[in-house]
Amino acid sequence: MPITLPEDLPAFDILSREGVMVMSPGRAATQDIRPLRIALLNLMPKKIQTENQFARLIGATPLQIDLSLIRMSDHESKNTAADHMASFYRPFAEVQAAGDRFDGLIVTGAPIEQLPFEQVTYWDELRRLFDWSRTHVHSTFGVCWGGMAMAWHFHGLPKHLLEEKAFGCFRHRNLAPASPYLRGFSDDVLVPVSRWTEIRQEDIDARPALETLLASDEVGPCLLEDRAQRSLYIVNHLEYDSGTLKEEFDRDVAAGKPIRVPVNYYPDDDPSRTPMNRWRSHAHLLYGNWINEIYQTTPFDLRDIGNA
Repeated sequence: MPITLPEDLPAFDILSREGVMVMSPGRAATQDIRPLRIALLNLMPKKIQTENQFARLIGATPLQIDLSLIRMSDHESKNTAADHMASFYRPFAEVQAAGDRFDGLIVTGAPIEQLPFEQVTYWDELRRLFDWSRTHVHSTFGVCWGGMAMAWHFHGLPKHLLEEKAFGCFRHRNLAPASPYLRGFSDDVLVPVSRWTEIRQEDIDARPALETLLASDEVGPCLLEDRAQRSLYIVNHLEYDSGTLKEEFDRDVAAGKPIRVPVNYYPDDDPSRTPMNRWRSHAHLLYGNWINEIYQTTPFDLRDIGNA
């Protein structure tokens, strides 16, 4: 089954060429089926790249997905054309006023992780969105800074600054092989990492509502579950394309910033060689498992979300 996207959204053509099943809203309206409604709060600077990454993953399941793009109401993107934002994104204030409900919500990362949460210009609105999600979204998935922000808001889980950027592909241990979110996962998983902050296991252990599902001996906890709230928080980037870390590395080198070659990414750690993607299968497993869990547990009538 396909993911429903506007035909003029760049992801429509990109994913179609990759073999991902996509469907226009007009055609979807003729289908006698209720699609899963998934919202993407996209806080990343490169909006289109991020849209493609997440649409690719959630559109690869056997279920029909209706993807909605959301932005912060008063925050203007400096890296994406205004007409793209106006055409495809709805401000959260509009979504909230309309009383919309969703089966799932993804909150992306943002390049502001070294700031205290309270100093982020849109923090107050983001907190309102987090609280709104408890009654209007069946399951949430916070990614990188988005996951850290959600864990801080709901559980007071602190983030800690690193002396050096954690950057590269790191081995992670599967700590919960019986988890439905890790169905099909290997015992050992390679995960792309790109961050200046970390969360720590001792802080997680002090919060019984949270369980660590994936962790690395080198870069710490990666994937947390908040079972009571049907939420996942991942601080790393399984959604990354093959060349995303390269783009970040090349950008920093060009800007003259101190940056090390991303660990375990290029063959023989040689930046002149083409990096190999060794995490794609687990990315599809994780997001496919999340979509499947939503499908198994979400109410048929979205008006019942928050009434259980």
